[in-house]
Amino acid sequence: MDIATLLGSIIGFALVIGAILLGGDMSLFINLPGLMIVVGGTFAAICVTFPLQDVLDAHMGALSLFMKKKGKVEDVVNIMVRIAEISRREGLIALENIQTENPILKKACQLIADNADPQLIRDTLMIEIGTMKRRHSISIEVFHKLAGFGPAFGMIGTLIGLVQMLSKLEDPASLGPAMAVAILTTFYGTIMANLIFLPFAGKMKARTSQEELHLQIIFEGAKSILENNNPRLVYEKLSSFEPPKERKSAR
Repeated sequence: MDIATLLGSIIGFALVIGAILLGGDMSLFINLPGLMIVVGGTFAAICVTFPLQDVLDAHMGALSLFMKKKGKVEDVVNIMVRIAEISRREGLIALENIQTENPILKKACQLIADNADPQLIRDTLMIEIGTMKRRHSISIEVFHKLAGFGPAFGMIGTLIGLVQMLSKLEDPASLGPAMAVAILTTFYGTIMANLIFLPFAGKMKARTSQEELHLQIIFEGAKSILENNNPRLVYEKLSSFEPPKERKSAR
């Protein structure tokens, strides 16, 4: 589990709710018509903008931010070094039997076992990187659009509330609920954009860069194994991807 994503989300909402409770009654900030306008309008608009499958994939990707812990460069480097040790000890063909949940790493091991040309490995992994970036870019764009739609529908709710309020000026008792819709819809849209959608888009972008780096390490490791098959030399090359302060403890 990614503690930073979970902790940041909890702290953000806790501070907002705490500020509300310190200043008054929480029930004052709950308005069903306002939520219908902002939440319903935002997700209706996003379904019009993108195919439903892209919207679902984006939300599944957002959930994975909580469940999937950030991988370390050091771990990928050490995996490739262990693969180099196996290939040196048992031969390249032994890499066909390596079990891993990472399909890209499994494909790289298969290419090494087949003694594929380094250019073929490069082309294959570049295609994988491009596909991954395109897939992630759609999810990131979904959340960027959601961050724009939320405040926009908040403003629509504000206009609706103002129209209702102005149409009932002769009835003072109805001004309060109408004003609540006018103000709270903007509040809801802003909260959704700045505590949910934009942070998720930013974390997805960071994860994309991280996964791209991991794929580059796998490519360079596979290339090095085919070129010299020396685990120490493989490590010396791949350790360049690590921050300098972490290289001494990597092995």
